[in-house]
Amino acid sequence: MQKLIITKNFDLPPDRVFAYLAEHENLEAILGAKIKRLSDGTDGTRNGVGTVRSLKVGPMPPFEETVTKVVPDELIEYKITKGSPMKDHYGIQTFAPNGTGTHFTWEIGLQSRIPGVDFIVTKALNRSISKGLEDVDKNA
Repeated sequence: MQKLIITKNFDLPPDRVFAYLAEHENLEAILGAKIKRLSDGTDGTRNGVGTVRSLKVGPMPPFEETVTKVVPDELIEYKITKGSPMKDHYGIQTFAPNGTGTHFTWEIGLQSRIPGVDFIVTKALNRSISKGLEDVDKNA
């Protein structure tokens, strides 16, 4: 299993960063993927537990991620639930106060059914997420 951990400090407070990154559509530029919201949260919130998004990366077929845990302004957890060659893929985003800003951590774990693909995907995710997070302070 490959694991990727990206940390970033933002000037904005956790509630602003959380609100921005919880919106599925805002992840398009960060992940370099076409993202479509398939359903709102089953907990009665737009981006809460049970919300599902479809992601399409390049020529690959789309796959689905489902949000599994949310603590407002602190935590978002999700996992791939349909259509990916990856297995055991999860994501954990944490938002912590850092002075007047936010200390953000994004942990992603994944494993591939085809040896070596998880290594390549992890490297690509690191590149696109690191670059994409640069604009969060400006856009949130």
